[in-house]
Amino acid sequence: MKGFVVSGTGSGVGKTSVTTGLLSLLSKGRKVQAFKAGPDFIDPMYHTAATGRPARNLDSFMLDDDTIRNVVGYASKDADLCVVEGVRGLYEGFAGDGDVGSTAYVAKLLGFPVVLVVDAGSLTRSAAAIINGFRSFDPEVKIAGVILNKVSGRQHSDKLDVAMETYCKGVKVLGKIPKDRENTLGQRHLGLQTLHSFEQKEIEPLERLADPVDLDMLMGIAEECTADLPDSSPYVRRRSGLKAAVPMDDAYSFYYRENIECLEASGIEVRTFRPADGEHLPDADMAYLGGGYPELYADRISSNRDFLDGLENMCAEGKPILGECGGLMTLCSSMTDKSGKEYRMSGVFDAKAEFVDKRHGPTYVLAEAKGNNPLFSGPMRGHEYHYSEVLAHEDAEFCFDIRRGLGIRDGKDGLVRNNAVGTYMHQHALSCDDWAKGFVESAR
Repeated sequence: MKGFVVSGTGSGVGKTSVTTGLLSLLSKGRKVQAFKAGPDFIDPMYHTAATGRPARNLDSFMLDDDTIRNVVGYASKDADLCVVEGVRGLYEGFAGDGDVGSTAYVAKLLGFPVVLVVDAGSLTRSAAAIINGFRSFDPEVKIAGVILNKVSGRQHSDKLDVAMETYCKGVKVLGKIPKDRENTLGQRHLGLQTLHSFEQKEIEPLERLADPVDLDMLMGIAEECTADLPDSSPYVRRRSGLKAAVPMDDAYSFYYRENIECLEASGIEVRTFRPADGEHLPDADMAYLGGGYPELYADRISSNRDFLDGLENMCAEGKPILGECGGLMTLCSSMTDKSGKEYRMSGVFDAKAEFVDKRHGPTYVLAEAKGNNPLFSGPMRGHEYHYSEVLAHEDAEFCFDIRRGLGIRDGKDGLVRNNAVGTYMHQHALSCDDWAKGFVESAR
């Protein structure tokens, strides 16, 4: 398998803008499969828009080594090239003294070379020092090339050439990208746009940004990779004949691709709909509500009574429902946005969701499913991100004990009623043996 990893010396060096531009350029005439290291929903949306193929996440905290290799092989078996965008800096991971959860860990596991994006703004010799430090830190990580970003002009470019030739012999400089505030994603977009909002005009500026990168040299690095990865299906397969209602629009867009495919592998027909645009809840045996930005569309969601009342009816009938983060808030009785305006929600749970100024996360979660959990059992791994808090009734019942993370309150997560579960935790279906089993059994 041909492939490489795009990493950075830290957050904010422009690797998502550069990676997305490269993905779009490389996809002209090639089938490119993109991946994102770490627990991230936004960047894979850009990757998906750039390549026309669903991007995947690779997280060495949530997934074991064999599963990561299998995910890459399975998703890429008809692709010409794999491109993995890293998370934060190359060596940042779960802990300060290990590389689990880091981009470096994923690169070594897959046997992929690394292309390092360096913010060279105001740097010359120091850029060489940074690159050499990254090269020597872990000899098992192959840094095969660098992209120098935010180069301010001809004089700066010439000095970088001299510094690289003098101090970084053997390092391929794949391109020097001029300082460019216009053709970047910018923080104004990250976290405010979702897959369904994208148009080609959002990708074209990133192509222009990445245009200085030598694609032939980049492909030469990729072709040196000879990774042999398993490509069999990683899912438990069954024939259930069931249907799942899954909202997918600008309000609900945070889903791991594998979670949807896991349901489908169990013979569950996934019926998507757009409740923020007024579409009704489809006839289904279960519902899975992912995260996203329901607070930005709270007025529309609140007015879609077929959707919200339908969820309450499903719960009353004992049909399985899972709500993650934004989905959890939708299952509450009300949602209050940052301006203090309260909107009626489904009322599956006797709880209020309120947005707050403080932020928690993203944080990895270790949880234990309790005996009253209708969908899951045993230890669970996931991640959470809080811009809100859920104020549940003091007698509320919870079905997760939190070993690491925040949850809803007092080390508890997973509001439960009948076969409905609402949690702040985002789960990855392949972090456990048979993620869909509880849905199928509860529906039956």
